[in-house]
Amino acid sequence: MTEGMRFDLQIIASWIEPESSVLDLGCGSGTLLSWLKKHKNIHGTGIEQDQEKAADCIARGLTVLQGDLSVEVQDYPDNSFDYVILSQTLQQVYEPASLLSMLARIGKRVIVSFPNFSHYTIRMQLLIRGQAPKNEQLPYSWYDTPNIRVITLEDFRRFSREVGYRIIKEVAINTHHHDKQGHIVHWLTNLRATYGIFLIEKRTLEKDQY
Repeated sequence: MTEGMRFDLQIIASWIEPESSVLDLGCGSGTLLSWLKKHKNIHGTGIEQDQEKAADCIARGLTVLQGDLSVEVQDYPDNSFDYVILSQTLQQVYEPASLLSMLARIGKRVIVSFPNFSHYTIRMQLLIRGQAPKNEQLPYSWYDTPNIRVITLEDFRRFSREVGYRIIKEVAINTHHHDKQGHIVHWLTNLRATYGIFLIEKRTLEKDQY
C-alpha cells in the first residue's frame, strides 16, 4: 500500500516495474526510494541538495548523493537507469530543456511531475486581483518563490512534441502540495488539475515506425 506517501508519489510508484534501476532527483528524505526498495526490490539511487535530508536518507540505508542534481547527473553514462524521477522540481530548474535532455540520455524512461500553473484558481487570481497567484500548491510570494518557471500541462505536451519526447503515460491530479490524498482529473485537465505527472522517453526513428 502506498497511502503513506504524497499522492503524486503514489502514482509514480505504481508506474515503476519491480527489479528496476531508479534514480530519484530531489529525493527529499527518501520516502519514495525507501518504499520502492521495500515493495518492488528496485536498485535505487537518489540525489538531494539539502544536506540534512541527504543524511536522513543515508541513515535509512539508502544510496543518496548530496549535491546539485543538474551537475551530478552529468557523470552518468547513457542508459544507466530504467527510470529517472523528477517530482515537483521542474519548475525550479534554470535550464529545464537541458536537464530533461540529460535525463533522457541516462534513463530509458523519465517521470516528471509539476504544479499546473493553468489551474482555474490561478487564472481567477490573475483576472480578478491582478496579482501573482498564491495558493496551497504555490504558497510563496513572487519575491521569495523557488519557482522560476511557469508550466502548464499543455505547455509540457507541446514541449514534448517539439523537442522529441514520446509521452507514454499522463495523469492529471487534484491534490495539495504534500497531501497524501487526491483524485485523478479526467476532463478539462489543463483547467482543473493542480499537478501533472508524465512518463516520457526519447523518441527514436525505430519507435516511430510502430
